[in-house]
Amino acid sequence: MTQYGAQILWLRGEQDFLGNRYSRKHLLRFDGGVDIPASSSPHVVPVPMSDPAAVDPEEAFVASLASCHLLWFLSIAARRRFCIDRYADNPLGVMAKNSDGKLAMTLVTLRPEVAFSGDHLPTSAEVAEMHRQAHDECFIANSVKTEVRCEPVFGAAQD
Repeated sequence: MTQYGAQILWLRGEQDFLGNRYSRKHLLRFDGGVDIPASSSPHVVPVPMSDPAAVDPEEAFVASLASCHLLWFLSIAARRRFCIDRYADNPLGVMAKNSDGKLAMTLVTLRPEVAFSGDHLPTSAEVAEMHRQAHDECFIANSVKTEVRCEPVFGAAQD
């Protein structure tokens, strides 16, 4: 078993907490020394109580799924001796009511676009299979009830 953690820090300062006039801005601090400004989503708590420039939990959730998929995909491609020059994704999460009538992230769609180089290039079918395997191996996707889709964006290099 491996454990992972982070520090989440929010400070009230002089804000009117009991009057519900306080900023939801806080800090996500990770063990590698990275601090990320975080806040509630402005879709949930209006500005100025939310900071639209900060990462909100919903964005972090989508990014976590996409990051995990990326890392598995890179590992699988390397084992298969396919050289990747660039991997870009613009994942999108949908917040809606789930089957219990509660707001939840009900769908996350990954849209990875991968550029390969070298003499050994994968076919579209091989890329799709590597994405399927990456999805099956992703710890984060295996940890949530949310449907997670992967819709790779193919350039002209595959086929």
